[in-house]
Amino acid sequence: MNIIDKVKHTLVAEIKASIVKAELTEAANIPEIKIEIPKDTANGDYSSNIAMVLTKIAKRNPRDIAQAIVDNLDATKANVKEVAIAGPGFINFYLDNSYLTAVIAEALNKGDKFGSAESHDKGKIIVEYVSANPTGDLHIGHARNAAVGDTLSNILAAAGYDVTREYYINDAGNQITNLARSIEARYFEALGDTTHTMPDDGYHGKDIINIGRTLAEKQPELRSLSDEERVKTFRKLGVDYEMEKLRTDLADFNTHFDSWFSETTLYEQGEITEVLNKMNELGYTYEQDGATWLRTTDFKDDKDRVLIKKDGNYTYFLPDIAYHFDKVQRGNDTLINLFGADHHGYINRLKASLETFGVDSDRLEIQIMQMVRLMQDGEEVKMSKRTGNAITLREIMDEVGVDAARYFLTMRSPDTHFDFDMELAKQESQDNPVYYAQYAHARICSILKQAQERGIKPTTDADFNLITNDKAIELLKKVAEFEPTIESAAAHRAPHRITNYIQDLAAHFHKFYNAEKVLTDDVAKTTALVALIEAVRITLHNALHLVGVNAPESM
Repeated sequence: MNIIDKVKHTLVAEIKASIVKAELTEAANIPEIKIEIPKDTANGDYSSNIAMVLTKIAKRNPRDIAQAIVDNLDATKANVKEVAIAGPGFINFYLDNSYLTAVIAEALNKGDKFGSAESHDKGKIIVEYVSANPTGDLHIGHARNAAVGDTLSNILAAAGYDVTREYYINDAGNQITNLARSIEARYFEALGDTTHTMPDDGYHGKDIINIGRTLAEKQPELRSLSDEERVKTFRKLGVDYEMEKLRTDLADFNTHFDSWFSETTLYEQGEITEVLNKMNELGYTYEQDGATWLRTTDFKDDKDRVLIKKDGNYTYFLPDIAYHFDKVQRGNDTLINLFGADHHGYINRLKASLETFGVDSDRLEIQIMQMVRLMQDGEEVKMSKRTGNAITLREIMDEVGVDAARYFLTMRSPDTHFDFDMELAKQESQDNPVYYAQYAHARICSILKQAQERGIKPTTDADFNLITNDKAIELLKKVAEFEPTIESAAAHRAPHRITNYIQDLAAHFHKFYNAEKVLTDDVAKTTALVALIEAVRITLHNALHLVGVNAPESM
């Protein structure tokens, strides 16, 4: 239990004890005691309406009940310095902030682990994100998916979940056949043979031209293969080439995966046939108009879905079902998918498919990623000036840098549209959120370096009672909120709560820095404040790390 939760738990326990001591009611009859943080800090650290809740049970005026609770409260055990009764009977608690200094020692002792759960016992979660078809470059939509998916995975792991980060490689189906036929056309074109034309839905990018030319130079013998063997070869070579490029771009974007799952393996290992047979046995499939259908309407889908078309080919839905069945078979308790905005209509059918083989659909969580608009000088930028095509992840990284790109793409809730201001992302000013946060970390490092030159290092043996400045106390409170913020961000699948926290923490540090000088002739107080800002530095570092952003020591 983190420090904040311990304090709240203790306060609730002491309020309950005071109710019993005041003979307002017996312990078993006490309703839930809720304590909240007042919007106005002048009204205390915490506030409770328990006196008003007890009026029917205690049969007394709420202000009288509040006074009885206050009179019988063990303030020392409750970490309370002062209590006030307000309005119709609210009880406002002003805490003895000495409990907060314990967070300094905790941060210094735990270091990189500060804020994280001590064990990963909350269950297994698999997070699937990006999963772009290996037919071209990653674009801004994929970039947001990568930043949010990777950050969410980091947060879940820090909160105590056993997390697997997975990329689903769509290396089967018509789009890959079209990729192979496109490479084939460019291959023969490079050899001077124009009899092989581009397919109607072919890929015309420079990548395909380059692959075709390279293969023509290095492997001219491929022309003599049978049509089936040649297409099979070009499928593999094309996917391998595109996936290598995607892997490189994602790694450079500080986005990493534990597993790269190939769709082709579902065919090779018979998993599609297995899951189809299972749904047949359970009675959820039927034949109509020459096709095989899945009765997803039994599970809140708006219509049944085709699994096998009239021509005997599978729809893309069937391997997707097999893939999610595989995720369940691997022992994952929760399946999280990050989908693009165009997949909204896919949610119900995929959830319904899980129910058809007996898996609770609540175990599948689908996060829809809304669109991002790239903005420059107040205008939307749709096309690359260099290529005339959609702006790629690589171009975004080159333009604004990895840190700014990841931070900006994680700052807003993923289910909201977002305007990415590329000019702001490049600014070295306090208006730029990531610069503002990183500058706070660099400023702390500078102070710590100066302190070290004086022979003063952060230590848990400092006299923390010397930390009395209001801004220092507010800063300490914000540090103490780090672990609860991680838990909240994990529970709500809300990575933007971490960037919001980072901004708040940086703002509190800058306010503290402007209000109190850390390095003074008072060695004891300086030592205490140096320990405080080291705790802040550790917290900032760890929070930025969750977002996949660097914490620089100088700027």
